[in-house]
Amino acid sequence: MASPGIEILAFLVALCFAFVGETQDFASLHFGQLQEGDLLFCCADSANAITAVTSGVEDLPIDHVAVFHRIGGEGGVPYVIEAVKPAVCLTPIGSFLNDNAHIIVGRVNVEVDWKKSIRRCLMMVGRPYDDLYLPGDSAIYCSELVQMNYLTPSGKQVFDAIPMSFHDETGQVTDYWREFYGHRGMSVPEGAPGTNPGELSCRPQVTILGRIIPPSLQ
Repeated sequence: MASPGIEILAFLVALCFAFVGETQDFASLHFGQLQEGDLLFCCADSANAITAVTSGVEDLPIDHVAVFHRIGGEGGVPYVIEAVKPAVCLTPIGSFLNDNAHIIVGRVNVEVDWKKSIRRCLMMVGRPYDDLYLPGDSAIYCSELVQMNYLTPSGKQVFDAIPMSFHDETGQVTDYWREFYGHRGMSVPEGAPGTNPGELSCRPQVTILGRIIPPSLQ
């Protein structure tokens, strides 16, 4: 018979992962299994304005994505490159995992010029976060960081831009986004070229490997 401690730990693990649904069969990963350029998709604990108009792989409420990077090369110090307020930054992997409890790992399954792609991502560090999600400006949002900078060896973008979506399942732009852009004197950029983290997780160029084990259980 399992000890009470083991039973409690198993319950906590199950509880931690229950939100991703009962049908998903994701493997559990330690961050030490991550490779350069892996995509870390963060799932929201509750619905928000982004998840109301987008969804991720297996309909997960994905609202953020970051890029795994080791400073110093293989065996180096693990970080993520991410576009968050106030600016694109390098975040230690431990801090990232502590701040994001539900993380799904995606790995690009096509040939990528990783040296150039990661260098391009790093060049974005310090640029302001783009909370307007607009193309062609100096500010950057999370999935835009990936879409703009992941390149094949021939220099082609791995991920094409898609029409931006600010509408719900009924096809109507939500009140939140109408008010959000209205307060800024703008119309909702529905259909403008862009990307979002949920849709990115569903791309055929991305293989979902599993979910990161919370640091407290590693």
